[in-house]
Amino acid sequence: MPKDGWKIRIDDRRKHHWAPLSVDMAEGLSADQMSRYSRHLVLPGVGLDGQKLMLDSSVIVVGAGGLGSPALMYLAAAGIGRIGIIDNDLVSSSNLQRQIIHSNSSIGKPKVKSASKWISGLNGDIDVVSINEKLVPSNSIEILSDFDIIVDGTDNFESRYLIGDTCEIVGKPWVFGSIHRFEGQVSTFNLPGGPNYRDLFPTPPPPELAPNCSEAGVLGVLPGIIGTIQATEAIKAIIGVGDNLSGKLLTIDALSMESKLLSFSKNPDREIVTSLGESEVQGFSEMEAVDFVERKEGGWKPFLLDVRREDEQRIASISGTDVRIMHLEIPERLEELPRDRDIVVYCRVGQRSAAVARFISESGWSSGRIFNLSGGIHRWSDVIDSTIIKY
Repeated sequence: MPKDGWKIRIDDRRKHHWAPLSVDMAEGLSADQMSRYSRHLVLPGVGLDGQKLMLDSSVIVVGAGGLGSPALMYLAAAGIGRIGIIDNDLVSSSNLQRQIIHSNSSIGKPKVKSASKWISGLNGDIDVVSINEKLVPSNSIEILSDFDIIVDGTDNFESRYLIGDTCEIVGKPWVFGSIHRFEGQVSTFNLPGGPNYRDLFPTPPPPELAPNCSEAGVLGVLPGIIGTIQATEAIKAIIGVGDNLSGKLLTIDALSMESKLLSFSKNPDREIVTSLGESEVQGFSEMEAVDFVERKEGGWKPFLLDVRREDEQRIASISGTDVRIMHLEIPERLEELPRDRDIVVYCRVGQRSAAVARFISESGWSSGRIFNLSGGIHRWSDVIDSTIIKY
C-alpha cells in the first residue's frame, strides 16, 4: 500500500473509485482525526467522504441499556458527530450482566450520565446530548425530530410504537432491535419508500404476550450482537453504502447460531400516522411514587395490584398491596379487580405494569381510574423507602 494511503470517493454514495488520499482530499479532518479514522479512510465504501458524513450526522439512541450500550459505543467510536441519549432510569447491579457501558461505580446514577461519560471519554470529537427523561407522546416529536436517525434501545412495545409513529410523522428513519432469551431481531424502518413498524406489527400484543428480559431472562452477550448490528445499520444509512434491512427482519438464534432474513412490505391500505393522538396505545395514567404517597396520606384509598412473579414478590413488596396476580394471569383473573375503586398497578420497573394497566382499561374498566406506578419497585426504593431491595 502506498505510504500516503488510499481512499474511496463516493459518487452518489454508491459508485466507488480508488484514488490516493492526498492532503487536499483530507481537508476538513485534523491530524488526530486522520489517525483515529484511518481504517475508515482506506475502507471501500467509506473513505473521506463517508467519514465526513458521519462527523456531520446525528443519531439518538432511545434507551441506554442492553441494546443501547453497544450501539452507543460503536456510534461514538465511528465518529457520529452528535449523539443523543434519552433514558430516565438509574443503573442497578442487575443491569451489569449485559449493559456494558455502565460499571459498578455507576450503580444508583442516571444511565444517561454514565453512558455520556463513557462515550465522551472514548471520542472527544463528538457532541453528546443527554436527556434524562422518558420518551412520551408529549416530548417525542420535539426530541426525535432534532436527529437524523433514531436507534431503538427500548424493551417494550409501547415505546416501539411511539418511536415508529413519531418517526412516521417527522420523516425520520429508525433502527429497531429486540431481544428475548437467546433470540434477537433487527430491522430498519421508515427509510424513503420503505415500510414502518406498523406495516410489520399493526397493533400491540396483549400483555400476556409481551414479556421483557426481567421476567424471561436474556443471554448477556445477545444485546451486544443485536446492538452492534443496529449501529451498523445506522452507519450504512448515513453514508449510503450496502443494503439496509428496510423491508427485512433479521432474526438471530444465539443457541444454534442460525439467522434468517424475512421479507415484508409496506401495507398500501394502512393509514399513515399524522398525529400521536391516532397512535397512542395508552389508556391509563402514570403516577409517581411521591404522588401516590401524598394522595394516600390525604385519604385516597386505591386498590394496589402487584403483577410480578411470586419469587420477585418474596424479595420486595410495597406495604398495603391488595392482591398479587402475575401479569400473565391477568386476562383469566380480571374479575378479581374492583370496578368501583382506583387501581394502581406496579411491578419491578413499571413496564409489565404499564402493559397490564393498558389491558385493564381496554377491557372495560374506566381508564380514568387506572394508574401505572412509574418506575415500579425500583423508583419506590429511590424516592420513598431505601430499605426496599432493588433486584
